[in-house]
Amino acid sequence: MSILNEPQGAAAAEDSYENELPVRRKQPGNVVVKWLTTTDHKTIGTLYLVTSFAFFVIGGVMALLMRAELARPGNQLMTNEQFNQAFTMHGTIMLLMFATPLFAGFTNWIMPLQIGAPDVAFPRLNMFAYWLYLFGSTIAVGGFLTPQGAADFGWFAYSPLSDAVRSPGIGADMWIMGLAFSGFGTILGAVNFITTIICMRAPGMTMFRMPIFVWNVLLTAVLVLLAFPVLAAALFALEADRKFGAHIFDAANGGALLWQHLFWFFGHPEVYIIALPFFGIISEVIPVFSRKPMFGYTTLVAATIAIAGLSVTVWAHHMYVTGGVLLPFFSFMTFLIAVPTGVKFFNWIGTMWKGS
Repeated sequence: MSILNEPQGAAAAEDSYENELPVRRKQPGNVVVKWLTTTDHKTIGTLYLVTSFAFFVIGGVMALLMRAELARPGNQLMTNEQFNQAFTMHGTIMLLMFATPLFAGFTNWIMPLQIGAPDVAFPRLNMFAYWLYLFGSTIAVGGFLTPQGAADFGWFAYSPLSDAVRSPGIGADMWIMGLAFSGFGTILGAVNFITTIICMRAPGMTMFRMPIFVWNVLLTAVLVLLAFPVLAAALFALEADRKFGAHIFDAANGGALLWQHLFWFFGHPEVYIIALPFFGIISEVIPVFSRKPMFGYTTLVAATIAIAGLSVTVWAHHMYVTGGVLLPFFSFMTFLIAVPTGVKFFNWIGTMWKGS
């Protein structure tokens, strides 16, 4: 009897010991701290997506206000200065605070899973890049809280409209430095994504076995490294003009055209920084619903590489009327970049053809 009763006694003692242990309940603050300090790629991806859609709402409200203002002649809702501020910040938000961070959000969620990586290469850098994006964007939009309002020189900040004489408000300085901080976060994120794809693929996954979305992420990140440092340099030079009288973009010495070259060298690759990730998403969705493998995988990859390469050769098609660019070359390159884009559509149609 003692042999049979001993385990029962031990089990009872163990149960009583467990009952005496304090029960740890989740505190509401713990969840907030977890989200604020996370280095998990899925959580950071969610933060990017939620934040970008929050900025989308802000930019969308500005668009509605502008259309309401233009519904009838005269001033209804805003003064001329406020309209220019809304126009400037709407474009800035939609391009740099909504569309571009969507790339980082979807990439954080999907790319490590597709290549078999446990996380991105540098999780803390990933977190740091997100907070730079959030704080930089908040600084830029925060110009509305200053006495003279936000930046009002257009989202392209053409010189001399953006100099200290024509845009003296601190909102313009907040726009410049906010975008510089946010752009630095985008650069760090691109470094992280490239390192993850190159170094952390599952064994046996060669470059031409990667999913199409991963190829698009890789080339988008390369474009970020080519384009965003140019924007950052231009922004710092513009701030030096405004605060230290550097005269880098002074119209008297041709600096206004220099700003256009620097900005559009960033601006046109930015179009494909926004577009390529969604081309990748389309290339993943169509084969699933067609129940067929992607038609022409190799040509689709080649078209993506061609789009990325050509995107840095067409920036001056925004400057035809300046008389300072080689029209035949930039016209030809502008036509040429449509060819690999057409190849992508051909591959998508070929995938859907006779699909089920």
